[in-house]
Amino acid sequence: MSPSVFPASPAGPSGRPSRRAVLAAVLGGAATLAVTGCSSSGDAAAGQKKRLRIGYFAFPSGDLLVKNRGLLEKALPDHTISWVKFDSGAGVNQAFIGKSLEIAALGSSPFARGVSGSSPIPYKVAFILDVAGENEALVARKGSGITTVAGLRGKKVATPFASTSHYSLLAALEQAGLKPSDVELLDLQPQPILAAWERGDIDAAYVWLPTLDELRESGTQLVSSKEIGAGGKPTLDLAVVSEELIARDPEAIETWRKVESEGLRLLKSDPEGSAKSIAAELGISLADAKAQLAQGVFLTPEEVASADWLGTEGKPGKLAAYLTDTGEFLAGQKQIDAAPSAATLRDALYLKGLPDGLE
Repeated sequence: MSPSVFPASPAGPSGRPSRRAVLAAVLGGAATLAVTGCSSSGDAAAGQKKRLRIGYFAFPSGDLLVKNRGLLEKALPDHTISWVKFDSGAGVNQAFIGKSLEIAALGSSPFARGVSGSSPIPYKVAFILDVAGENEALVARKGSGITTVAGLRGKKVATPFASTSHYSLLAALEQAGLKPSDVELLDLQPQPILAAWERGDIDAAYVWLPTLDELRESGTQLVSSKEIGAGGKPTLDLAVVSEELIARDPEAIETWRKVESEGLRLLKSDPEGSAKSIAAELGISLADAKAQLAQGVFLTPEEVASADWLGTEGKPGKLAAYLTDTGEFLAGQKQIDAAPSAATLRDALYLKGLPDGLE
C-alpha cells in the first residue's frame, strides 16, 4: 500500500471518484502501465508473449513474497508479467476501469465500492491475501491527550479514503458513538500521512504497515483492525481478476492461484526466508520484517477455499456475507449511493476450479 501511479481524482457525490475523472486519470497513466501497445489478441497473432499486469501493495504478504522471488514469472514463462505498485485501493479501481490491470491486490472495502452502482467495475475476487489484524490501526499523537476513540471529537484524523483503513475508521467512530462529521477527516495517502504527522498537522491517523509502525513510535494506538473485525466488521486484502482475463486466459489465473498458495505456505513453512524476501522488497531490516509479518493474519490455502472464507465452485463462502455487510455499512455512511445486493456480491466471486486449483 507506495507512490501511486495515479493522481487524485475529483470525487462525485458518493465520495468515490467520478467516472469521467477516473478515466482521465487512467488515460494519463496508461503509458506507464502498458507493457506493450498491442491488444491481447494482437499479441497472440504476432506470436508475442501474453501479458499480465499485476497491481500490488508494498505491504508484508505472501503476494509480496511471490513478487520478490519471481515465482509467477517462473510458472508462466510464456507471459510477460509487469508488477505495478499502488498506494491504496482507489488507484487500483481506477486502473481496472481504464483496463490497465488484469490482476491486483485490493481491500475488501474498495472492492465493495467497485461493484456498487449502475456501472460496476468488471472484476471478481479470486483469492484472499490476508485478513487485517494489528497491521492496520488507529494511532493518536502522544501529547494530544487522546487516549480513546471517543476522544477524537473535533480532532483532525487522516486516512486514505476508499481504503480498508477508511472503512475501519468509520466503524471505530460508530462503535464509539461518533459520526464522521464529529471529526475532521482528511484524505491522505500513507507517505503524506507520515509527513503531516511529523509536522504536527494531524492529531490521529488510521493506516497500515509500514507507515503504521513509524506512527507508533510517537503515538498511542487506540484500536486495530483486528479488534474492529472481532466487533463484526472484518477487513481483508483480496486479490481480484478482470472479467476479460477470466474469458481470455483462465489457465493463467489457475497458475497464479497456485503460486499465491505457495506464497502463503512459505510464510508458515519458511518464516526466516520469507522475512528476508519481505525485508528486501520493503528496504527494511530483517527484524522489522519479522515484526511486521507477525502482525498480519494469513490464511492457509485450504482456509482460503473453505466455507468460512472464499468458498468453492457452486458454494460461496462467508466472504460474500462479509462483503454484503461492508456494502451496507458504506451505504449507511453515505460513502456509496447504494449497497450492492447479496446476489451481486456472490456473483463477484470467481470460484471456478476451487478448491483443487490451490494445490
